[in-house]
Amino acid sequence: MKWSDMRRSNNVEDSRGGSGGVPGGVGGASIGGIIIAVIAGLLFGVNPLEILSLMQGGSEVAPAPQRQGQPIQDRDSDFVKAVLGDTEDTWSRVFKQQLNATYQPPKLRLFSNSVDSACGFAKAAAGPFYCPGDDKVYLDMSFFKQIQATAGADADFARAYAIAHEVGHHVQNELGISTKVRQLQARSDKSTANNLSVRLELQADCLAGIWGHYTAERNLINGQDVKAAMNTATQIGDDYLQKQSSGYVVPEAFTHGSSEQRVSWFTRGLKSGSLKQCDTFGAS
Repeated sequence: MKWSDMRRSNNVEDSRGGSGGVPGGVGGASIGGIIIAVIAGLLFGVNPLEILSLMQGGSEVAPAPQRQGQPIQDRDSDFVKAVLGDTEDTWSRVFKQQLNATYQPPKLRLFSNSVDSACGFAKAAAGPFYCPGDDKVYLDMSFFKQIQATAGADADFARAYAIAHEVGHHVQNELGISTKVRQLQARSDKSTANNLSVRLELQADCLAGIWGHYTAERNLINGQDVKAAMNTATQIGDDYLQKQSSGYVVPEAFTHGSSEQRVSWFTRGLKSGSLKQCDTFGAS
């Protein structure tokens, strides 16, 4: 992945040198810390308990106001700025060409230990998430460092895919899709509400694929990168994770879709580059 050739975004906030509160969960689109640890363990042969320990910093931190620390200039932050900048360029192009609209990019906050967002407090173990309340993507870098330390350069597209997925949730928010889904969920039974949540996540996968389409068009990713992304999508499918953790599958408990569904929708976006191909709500 030729991420060094990507334009750097100016929308990255680095609060890794600051502090924040830890109790509570997060709203918006979030991946639980235990699932994050399991995914990393499955992909890279690492003990999930060790990953959780690393992500949580080993101890509790007392609630305190979030403080902006001095930006840390390192490869990880440079990588994030490059990928976010590329998503900005891609979605500005897609909005203009396919919707005749202007894209308003999200901010992305890097944090460590914990963070205070408009969706609530989150610990590092929450993993990457998007908060529609403040239009920000939140990213704990310790998880990325764990992947980098284990998989080396091969982890780059897997990390970029995670960012593109969360940016996909911002695109949904920009298009009003997230608001409509929340309104439908509020008046739906639990099963229907969960199904809507899964469709929202699968659409974010498709939108991440659209970003991949235009990145591949500029020869910034190759077939090996795409293969790695497909493998990642397979191993973070709900059915795969459930089988690994309990030995059986409970479709009613899906949160992001099966491996086949995640690969399928990511591939749709990757091959077409078209928003029209990402209508997960109209699909059977």
